[in-house]
Amino acid sequence: MDITIHTTVLPHDDPDASVAFYRDVLGFEVRNDVGQGKMRWITVGPVDQPGTSILLAPPGVDPGITDAERRVIAEMMAKGTYGWILLATRDLDGTFEQVQATDAEVVQEPTEQPYGVRDCAFRDPAGNLVRVQEIR
Repeated sequence: MDITIHTTVLPHDDPDASVAFYRDVLGFEVRNDVGQGKMRWITVGPVDQPGTSILLAPPGVDPGITDAERRVIAEMMAKGTYGWILLATRDLDGTFEQVQATDAEVVQEPTEQPYGVRDCAFRDPAGNLVRVQEIR
Protein backbone atom coordinates (compact mmCIF):
# COMPACT_ATOMS: atom_id res chain seq x y z
CA MET A 1 0.00 0.00 0.00
CA ASP A 2 1.04 3.57 -0.67
CA ILE A 3 -1.00 5.84 1.61
CA THR A 4 -0.30 9.44 2.55
CA ILE A 5 -2.07 11.92 4.79
CA HIS A 6 -3.88 14.36 2.51
CA THR A 7 -6.19 16.35 4.79
CA THR A 8 -7.14 16.45 8.44
CA VAL A 9 -10.16 18.31 9.80
CA LEU A 10 -10.39 20.84 12.61
CA PRO A 11 -13.59 22.62 13.62
CA HIS A 12 -14.02 26.38 13.55
CA ASP A 13 -16.70 28.67 14.90
CA ASP A 14 -15.31 31.89 13.43
CA PRO A 15 -13.99 31.36 9.90
CA ASP A 16 -12.35 34.78 9.59
CA ALA A 17 -10.46 34.39 12.89
CA SER A 18 -9.39 30.87 11.87
CA VAL A 19 -8.12 32.06 8.49
CA ALA A 20 -6.21 34.89 10.14
CA PHE A 21 -4.61 32.47 12.60
CA TYR A 22 -3.55 29.76 10.15
CA ARG A 23 -2.58 32.21 7.39
CA ASP A 24 -1.15 35.18 9.28
CA VAL A 25 0.21 33.53 12.43
CA LEU A 26 1.35 30.13 11.13
CA GLY A 27 2.09 31.23 7.56
CA PHE A 28 -0.13 28.64 5.85
CA GLU A 29 -1.69 29.38 2.50
CA VAL A 30 -5.46 29.40 1.97
CA ARG A 31 -6.14 26.83 -0.75
CA ASN A 32 -9.91 26.85 -0.84
CA ASP A 33 -12.70 28.77 0.87
CA VAL A 34 -16.27 27.71 0.09
CA GLY A 35 -19.60 28.54 1.67
CA GLN A 36 -20.67 31.72 3.37
CA GLY A 37 -21.03 33.21 6.81
CA LYS A 38 -20.11 30.71 9.51
CA MET A 39 -20.90 27.84 7.12
CA ARG A 40 -17.52 27.93 5.38
CA TRP A 41 -15.15 25.09 4.62
CA ILE A 42 -11.61 26.48 4.41
CA THR A 43 -8.60 24.48 3.32
CA VAL A 44 -5.18 25.69 4.48
CA GLY A 45 -1.72 24.19 4.43
CA PRO A 46 2.01 24.80 4.43
CA VAL A 47 3.15 26.58 1.28
CA ASP A 48 5.91 24.05 0.58
CA GLN A 49 3.67 21.01 1.21
CA PRO A 50 0.87 21.14 -1.38
CA GLY A 51 -0.19 17.56 -0.66
CA THR A 52 -0.93 18.13 3.05
CA SER A 53 -3.87 20.23 4.21
CA ILE A 54 -6.08 21.14 7.13
CA LEU A 55 -9.78 21.54 6.44
CA LEU A 56 -11.29 24.08 8.82
CA ALA A 57 -14.94 23.11 8.96
CA PRO A 58 -18.06 24.19 10.83
CA PRO A 59 -18.74 21.63 13.56
CA GLY A 60 -21.86 19.56 13.88
CA VAL A 61 -23.33 20.23 10.44
CA ASP A 62 -23.85 16.59 9.51
CA PRO A 63 -27.62 16.01 9.28
CA GLY A 64 -27.25 12.86 11.43
CA ILE A 65 -26.01 14.83 14.45
CA THR A 66 -28.65 15.60 17.06
CA ASP A 67 -29.15 18.93 18.82
CA ALA A 68 -27.84 17.33 22.02
CA GLU A 69 -24.69 16.23 20.20
CA ARG A 70 -24.26 19.74 18.77
CA ARG A 71 -24.44 21.13 22.32
CA VAL A 72 -21.76 18.67 23.46
CA ILE A 73 -19.53 19.68 20.52
CA ALA A 74 -20.01 23.38 21.37
CA GLU A 75 -19.22 22.71 25.04
CA MET A 76 -16.09 20.70 24.18
CA MET A 77 -14.90 23.39 21.75
CA ALA A 78 -15.40 26.05 24.43
CA LYS A 79 -13.23 23.99 26.81
CA GLY A 80 -10.65 23.30 24.09
CA THR A 81 -11.12 19.54 24.27
CA TYR A 82 -12.76 18.81 20.91
CA GLY A 83 -10.03 19.18 18.26
CA TRP A 84 -6.24 19.11 18.23
CA ILE A 85 -3.34 18.76 15.87
CA LEU A 86 0.39 18.10 16.16
CA LEU A 87 2.69 20.15 13.92
CA ALA A 88 6.49 20.08 13.66
CA THR A 89 9.27 22.61 13.07
CA ARG A 90 13.04 22.76 13.10
CA ASP A 91 12.91 26.11 14.97
CA LEU A 92 10.64 25.57 17.97
CA ASP A 93 11.84 28.63 19.88
CA GLY A 94 11.41 30.93 16.89
CA THR A 95 7.98 29.50 16.12
CA PHE A 96 6.91 29.88 19.74
CA GLU A 97 8.09 33.51 19.82
CA GLN A 98 6.13 34.33 16.66
CA VAL A 99 2.93 32.73 17.92
CA GLN A 100 3.31 34.16 21.42
CA ALA A 101 3.61 37.66 19.90
CA THR A 102 0.00 37.33 18.68
CA ASP A 103 -3.11 37.02 20.79
CA ALA A 104 -3.03 33.20 20.62
CA GLU A 105 -3.59 31.48 23.95
CA VAL A 106 -0.33 29.87 25.06
CA VAL A 107 -0.93 26.52 26.76
CA GLN A 108 2.69 25.45 27.23
CA GLU A 109 6.04 27.10 26.59
CA PRO A 110 8.76 25.03 24.87
CA THR A 111 9.39 22.07 27.15
CA GLU A 112 11.51 18.93 27.06
CA GLN A 113 8.95 16.15 27.54
CA PRO A 114 9.71 12.95 29.49
CA TYR A 115 8.75 10.93 26.39
CA GLY A 116 11.68 12.34 24.40
CA VAL A 117 10.34 15.32 22.43
CA ARG A 118 10.57 19.06 22.92
CA ASP A 119 7.35 20.88 22.15
CA CYS A 120 5.02 23.76 22.96
CA ALA A 121 1.27 24.22 22.76
CA PHE A 122 -1.32 26.92 22.16
CA ARG A 123 -4.95 27.21 21.08
CA ASP A 124 -6.34 28.44 17.80
CA PRO A 125 -9.37 30.79 17.78
CA ALA A 126 -11.80 27.84 17.96
CA GLY A 127 -10.06 26.42 21.02
CA ASN A 128 -8.32 23.60 19.16
CA LEU A 129 -5.08 22.51 20.79
CA VAL A 130 -2.12 23.09 18.47
CA ARG A 131 1.06 21.34 19.64
CA VAL A 132 4.30 22.09 17.84
CA GLN A 133 7.08 19.55 18.17
CA GLU A 134 10.73 20.27 17.43
CA ILE A 135 12.28 18.23 14.62
CA ARG A 136 15.75 17.12 15.67
